[in-house]
Amino acid sequence: MTQTLSRQEQHQAQHKKYVLSSWVAQGALNAPVVTRGEGRFFFDEDGNKYLDLSSGLVSTNLGHGHPRVVKAIQDQAATLCYSPTGYFQDKRAELGEAMIKLTPWSEGGRAFFTTGGAEANDDAVRIARAITGRFKILASYRSYHGSTGTAMQLTGEDRRFGNEPALAPGIVHFFAPYPYRSPFYTQDPHEETARALEHLERTLMHENPRNVAAILLEPIVGSNGVIIYPEGYLEGVRRICTQHGILLIFDEVMTGFWRTGKSFAAHTLGVTPDMMVFAKGVTSAYIPLGGVLIREGLAQYFDIKALPVGHTYAGHPLCCAAGLGAIAAYQEDGIEQHVAQLEGWLRTGLKELENRYKTLGEARGIGAFWALEFVKDKDTREPLVAWHGDGPGIMKNFFLELRKRGVFSFGKFNIAMVTPPLNTTRDELDHGLEALDAACKAIDAAV
Repeated sequence: MTQTLSRQEQHQAQHKKYVLSSWVAQGALNAPVVTRGEGRFFFDEDGNKYLDLSSGLVSTNLGHGHPRVVKAIQDQAATLCYSPTGYFQDKRAELGEAMIKLTPWSEGGRAFFTTGGAEANDDAVRIARAITGRFKILASYRSYHGSTGTAMQLTGEDRRFGNEPALAPGIVHFFAPYPYRSPFYTQDPHEETARALEHLERTLMHENPRNVAAILLEPIVGSNGVIIYPEGYLEGVRRICTQHGILLIFDEVMTGFWRTGKSFAAHTLGVTPDMMVFAKGVTSAYIPLGGVLIREGLAQYFDIKALPVGHTYAGHPLCCAAGLGAIAAYQEDGIEQHVAQLEGWLRTGLKELENRYKTLGEARGIGAFWALEFVKDKDTREPLVAWHGDGPGIMKNFFLELRKRGVFSFGKFNIAMVTPPLNTTRDELDHGLEALDAACKAIDAAV
């Protein structure tokens, strides 16, 4: 007797046959077919409901289907869906102004728009090289900056390996602080900062700082563990950049749009870069949009020199309208105040889990940007899954335990991300924390 497949099973088979999914071996992939989203939840084709505890890929900052953003897209779709990039366009101009008003630059600045963060990182490098006349770019090892050519070469972790030999010469990596497992052999945060800055200056000495156009950093490390640099480190990097005429670029693709409590992590951390790269939360990921923000003193260079970047969809009217709708939602919904509350709930709940389970080495974060790091032993801090290692599937089982309880998140190696939408309620977060509790318990039992 032939078994009839459900609609979800049919689409799962169709997806596996005709679509390639990012960063995974395709054969063992088995995921729900997502068909609808509402608020902090999404639904699969069988009607199962999941709390989106990671905001997709740290991108749906306003949850799913926010009416203000949806309305902005609908109105623009009925008006104008495309305009060549050489024309001026009303929504593009309005979003450029709105974005610059979110930056820490009193001098003002200008925006260049792309369709995502990887493109924007590529373009930030080209812009920095054009302005400075230098060609080297420094980026940290424990980082991810996107999967286009230059962005992948900027990336320090193992997703870079498939892009080698290097397609983008002139990129040099260095070690940045990681207080939980220091590459500088210290558990003292002040010593960590001092040694890390000495290491950076030594790297510059060997690379010749007069050849370095920019240092590009995630101000808080993203998918590689939500690592918050110790006090004084970013200030020190800023000082070194100023000393040598090097541009400081913050990759704020994950940390932007109130994820860390302020519009950008540059505000949260009190360090002012020369350029900022953004994407994801600018439209709550409803439509692809990214870009580069450049302080005015640098942007003026292109008043007499041609800008050396361009894309067919740069500043797409539909995307810019969505960005304006999202920024209005962040500001009018009181997201900054709510994230302050959300941070307190997360800190309390996740630290309780850290204290309760032997394999949860550290829960760390800021705002609504958190990660759990799992270890085999809290004293030695040996990772539960080795960096760049596959492990025995134990972390895969962690995420399956969450899914069984109607919660979705993602992670990498021994890291689990906890980055809920910024408008998550207390009851919704409590549901997520209960699922995390059960998943942590399952890992403890398996080790």
